[in-house]
Parts: sequence; C-alpha cells; structure tokens
Amino acid sequence: MPRPAFEVAGIFRTHGARYREKHDLPFHQLQLMQAIESCRTAALGGHREKCGHCAEERISYNSCCNRHCPKCQSLARTKWLESRKGELLPIDYHHVVFTIPEQLNDLVLRNKPVLYKILFAASAATLQTIAADPRHLGAQIGFFSVLHSWGQNLRFHPHIHCVATGGGISPDGTRWISSKPGFFLPVRVLSRLFRRLFLEALEDAFGKNLLGFPGTIEELRKPAAFHKLTASLRRMEWVVYSKPPFGGPHRVLEYLGRYTHRVALDNRRILNVAEGKVTFQYKQYRSADAHKSRTMTLPADEFIRRFLLHSLPPRVPRIRHYGLLAGRTKGPKLARCRQLLGGPSESLLPSATPIQALISTPDTYRLCPVCLTGIMVRIERIPPLHQNSS
Repeated sequence: MPRPAFEVAGIFRTHGARYREKHDLPFHQLQLMQAIESCRTAALGGHREKCGHCAEERISYNSCCNRHCPKCQSLARTKWLESRKGELLPIDYHHVVFTIPEQLNDLVLRNKPVLYKILFAASAATLQTIAADPRHLGAQIGFFSVLHSWGQNLRFHPHIHCVATGGGISPDGTRWISSKPGFFLPVRVLSRLFRRLFLEALEDAFGKNLLGFPGTIEELRKPAAFHKLTASLRRMEWVVYSKPPFGGPHRVLEYLGRYTHRVALDNRRILNVAEGKVTFQYKQYRSADAHKSRTMTLPADEFIRRFLLHSLPPRVPRIRHYGLLAGRTKGPKLARCRQLLGGPSESLLPSATPIQALISTPDTYRLCPVCLTGIMVRIERIPPLHQNSS
C-alpha cells in the first residue's frame, strides 16, 4: 500500500511548534506530539537493511510506538489479534455500543481518568448484570470493551464498543446457554441500567471530590448546579445499541482489526494540507446518507486541537476484558466453554506460521520492495540523531 501523501506527523512538524507556544499542554500531550513528529525519522535512529535475494539496501528508521500514532498501530494490532485467536469460541459474537449524552462531554474531557474508569465499569456491569438475569439470558458471558472518544469529524464523543459472546456458562457451570438467534440482550433494559449505574458512580465521585471543574464547567462545582445536571440526565434516554451478530469467529477477527487499535484519524483520510489548513474525509453516521463520503477543512491549529482531544492520559487503558475473558481464570473458563460446546479444548483458528509471523512484524523483517521475494535483514544499526551529534 503506497504511503499517504499527507500525514498527521507532517502537520505536527509544520504547525506543532507554534501551537505549543500558544497553548499550555499537559506533559503527556507534549510527549505524544514529539513522538509522532519523530516517528520513522533519523531522530529515533534505525538500521540499514539488505535483501538476501537481490542485494537491495535501504535505511529503515525506528517507529515511536506511541499508541496515538497513526503509523504505529499495525504491529500492535497484529500481535493483539494473534493472541486473541486462541480465545475465540465457535459461536456468534455480538457488538454492543454504549454512549453517553453530549451534555457530559465537557465534564468527561476535563476528568478523563476518573470518568473513563466509570464509563468502563458502568458498561461492563450493565452487560454482566443483564446477561446473568434469568429473565434474559441467565449466564456468565465474556466480552472485551474498547474505548473510543471521537466521531468522524474529530469532535469529542466518548463511547464504549463491546464485543460479547452470544451466550455463556450457566450459574451452576454445567451447561452452555446460547442467546436467541439474531438477538443478544434488550437494549432498552441495557440503556436504563447503564444510565443508573453511570450516574450513581458520577455522583459518588462528586461527593468524594474526585472531579475537577476548570474553565467553562466551573459552575458545576456548586452542588445545586451539579445535581441539576444529573437530574436532567436521568430524564434523558441514553443510547445503547446492539448490532447484528458477526456470524462466527472469523468475522470477529475482521472487526477487531478495524476497531481495537484505531486512532482518532487515519493518515489516509487526510486529503490536503495547504495554506495553514487541513482537509480530511469523514462520514456523518447520524445523517440519512450515513455512508456518503464528505470533506471538512479546518485551520491547522483547530485540527491539532481536535486530534489532541483524544489523547489518553498515562495508565488509562483503551481495551479491557471481562467475564469469561478476564484475568487469570480466562484459560480454564474458555476450556470449560469449549467442553460444554462439544468442541476441541483449543481454538480451531490457525496461528501464524513462523515465516508469516516474521513478515507480519514490519519493524523486524520486511519483504524486499524491489524483488518482492527476499526478506530485508538488518545489517547495521544507526543510532538516534542526537547520539550522532554528540
């Protein structure tokens, strides 16, 4: 695949210094910008590599490996997907999305560590509680949750994607209980419980003085204003939606490859950078023509601001696992699931062969871009630029 003509890294290199002068950024955002600007440049060093088939030589610079970098997610995604193959069961999987009202966006934006934790916990508890209820499924399910904070237009829109097993183990552990064909759990019931759990945790955090109220949300520091907000949120319908089942574990892997290690904006969506403005492609999923491709042009500073809205603070995870897929008991629980399903004790999905694993690790081995036959092998280390100049 050819390299995109425009990249977030190039926008940062051209406009980032001026943006940093004008804005007091937290340290993790400064680190993020520096990492993306330096990614695959002489600043990080690299190595000289040579093809064992045609003797082609080239220099390959190191990646920054930052989880927000559009160029560094391929290897992380490949490794994560490979480890998931052994966990997939021969069943349907369901995709459930939990969103919060936009009235909470400013509060979440200024309290990411606390409110992202609440968002994960409330959505997970909702799924586990309703799935365990014998009126609905009556089983322990397994799922993982992926945090996204953006819409296609780069505005702040925090939500959780959950991929859940279409069934689970009965409370006594003696049988597998499958969900109804084409149906998982009632979204209206999920929505009501999610709303209650989230708001209860939010009010608890407020009572323990865990929240900050800088800038435009200063008024919410007052208990009367805060409780007026939560009261209004209790009267709203919260959006939880469940998509049709994937249709088997192979389809789940296709989905995972698109969602788990996605960043706010892929470089391929950037159409032009000129005269201090950035034009990118997006889709308006809430419109009637949801899949129509549109374009948006923003001043470079506004583009950078929106991109940085989606930076995760240190030690805040993007992916979490729950139920049958959680913790140290995951192995025995999945083995029991396969036993109850009447299948083999291990996943039938093949793992990568050694040569496939090498080729799928672009920072270690690459196919020669000239002969497309040999593998480029490292023959000389190139130190980072600052080491050369010292």
